[in-house]
Amino acid sequence: MLPIGNNWVSAMPSTRPIYLKTAGDIGKLVRERRRELGMTQDEFAGLANVGRRFLVELEKGKPTLQIDRVLSVLQACGYDLYGHRR
Repeated sequence: MLPIGNNWVSAMPSTRPIYLKTAGDIGKLVRERRRELGMTQDEFAGLANVGRRFLVELEKGKPTLQIDRVLSVLQACGYDLYGHRR
């Protein structure tokens, strides 16, 4: 368990694969994880080293965000991104 905000969170996120097809799918994943952690957008944006506005746009599924910042948010969520050849 790790202390995140005012909560203790499992250090091992779910290992089930999640198929992300759209920017909206990524936004939904991030929003759900942030809420699981019991964090506000401001708190989570600080944890991920992005601005609150960026996090809001990501959670809304904006398709034109900078990939390096998206990866930073996913890392803060405890997710790794893998490429899988179809």
